[in-house]
Amino acid sequence: MLHVLQASGEYEIAGLLTTINSQFDRVAMHGTRSSVLRAQASAAGIPLWTVPLPWPCSNQQYETAMNDVIAQAQLAEIKVIAFGDLFLQDIRVYRERQMAGTGIEAVFPLWGSDTRQLASEMMGAGLRARLVCLDPKCLSAAFAGREFDPSLIEELPKEVDPCGERGEFHTVAYAGPMFRAAISLEQGGTVVRDGFVYVDFGLSI
Repeated sequence: MLHVLQASGEYEIAGLLTTINSQFDRVAMHGTRSSVLRAQASAAGIPLWTVPLPWPCSNQQYETAMNDVIAQAQLAEIKVIAFGDLFLQDIRVYRERQMAGTGIEAVFPLWGSDTRQLASEMMGAGLRARLVCLDPKCLSAAFAGREFDPSLIEELPKEVDPCGERGEFHTVAYAGPMFRAAISLEQGGTVVRDGFVYVDFGLSI
């Protein structure tokens, strides 16, 4: 999504917005270390806006935290927040409802994309990523840590979306056209927590 926005030239990109699990100092849901997240923002040359979340986090706590950052965005005269959602209509409706009345527009640059084609286009443009989290109810734990590449797409079960849009898997990007330089990652251990398989990626020294 960031690459698409950069290529369009339609917007001045003011920041990257991400929720953080404060208990573990990692990206909420994905489990990516904050140190890797900061390296991604630095490689993109874009300020990082983090939304700290407690753990466990209720929906009310999530919405309160998001409302706080939206208030900050209003003060900064931000006009648009872009989301990378692809086809889950209920998620889009929820986001639009949360933004209603704020004066900030929710936009969805990738909405309606064919996800298999999108995955191919991202790889062709130079995106490089690894599977950092997966739902073992949808995908074998053997896929954890693997490269997001054509061979992985071909091996995915047919019911798994090629971009993991239903939460089947999440990735950590380490190279691509949205970055000024690639990030060196080092794979650590794998754990199962809260019903998900997480792979610990850190920065290579």
